[in-house]
Amino acid sequence: MLTSDFDYPLPDELIAQAPADPRDSCRLLVLHRFDGSLEHRVFSDIVDYLRPGDLLVANKTRVLPARLMGRKRATGGISETLLLTRREDLDPYGSVWECLVNPGKRLKEGAVIEYRAGGLVASDDAPIVLTGEIIDFVVGSRGCRLVRFVPAEGLSLDGAIHAAGRLPLPPYITSYTGDPEKYQTVYAMEEEHSAAAPTAGLHFTPDLIERIKSMGVGWVTVELEVGIDTFRAVTEEHAEDHAIHTERYHVPQKVVDAVRAAKAEGNRVIAVGTTSVRSLESAWDAETGMLVARENASTNLFLMPGVRFNVVDALITNFHVPKSTLMMLVSAFATREQIMAAYASAIDKRYRFLSFGDAMFIE
Repeated sequence: MLTSDFDYPLPDELIAQAPADPRDSCRLLVLHRFDGSLEHRVFSDIVDYLRPGDLLVANKTRVLPARLMGRKRATGGISETLLLTRREDLDPYGSVWECLVNPGKRLKEGAVIEYRAGGLVASDDAPIVLTGEIIDFVVGSRGCRLVRFVPAEGLSLDGAIHAAGRLPLPPYITSYTGDPEKYQTVYAMEEEHSAAAPTAGLHFTPDLIERIKSMGVGWVTVELEVGIDTFRAVTEEHAEDHAIHTERYHVPQKVVDAVRAAKAEGNRVIAVGTTSVRSLESAWDAETGMLVARENASTNLFLMPGVRFNVVDALITNFHVPKSTLMMLVSAFATREQIMAAYASAIDKRYRFLSFGDAMFIE
């Protein structure tokens, strides 16, 4: 399967640089898989496509202010650190993280980076709230480093990260200066675990969620800690050669019970976003043929055309980066031909693409 089969021409001016306001006023492209037909609506119209007994499953993860700008202690040069995964297996207190560090090749083991309060806008006399020491490369990763962080005296590690860091918007969002909370879902949990937002959920408002529940539609949440690899294009010529990133996820028993009840009544399980899809399909036990609860599990499930979806019946999603694993996932859920036709229509009608962009409903 060629990676180029999932490429498409995306004009720069269609990459959304700010979210819709209000959230549910963005556009909604509806793709009917049974015949490939399309409808063009607004997101609040999603209620017209939901039925009593349906179950929506959303990812409640919250984004950590994981982008840290600091200075190398030895030279004073600027260094950027992006927190990816907390390695509790290496330190139960959570001080060791897998990170992308730039420039990384010139930072040897033992190199120390100092981060000041205020992060990117910090003055040289702002207090140093956090230090990071390079420990090692992460074997099998694309340039990740292990970094041990130490907060300044009187601060917790999370407090120091908050003092120095900011939300890691995707690299294609270059001009957003608005409220960072708009890059969080309205139903996100309090704890912060992700390096990126589950962006399909950004379109929901509290009022819309209550309206959906009042229709007799179920609403439950899983958690998948989203990594930045979700934004990256696949570079291998053949998609099968790509080593997909690993993410931590949680599917509680409450979700398992709700899914089983919906299926038993012949109702649909609708995933809010590809991260919810990966959580649910990863929690499927092929031996028993059942969805099972998972806690602190890891998944590198790569969903591409030819796979079978055992749990998810419909999908709310955004428009994805060309040649990404997410393009392959939605092409597996529908067909490649249907997705390419839908994307061509969206471009023709000037939809807004990627994280802050418009939405699709694939049923």
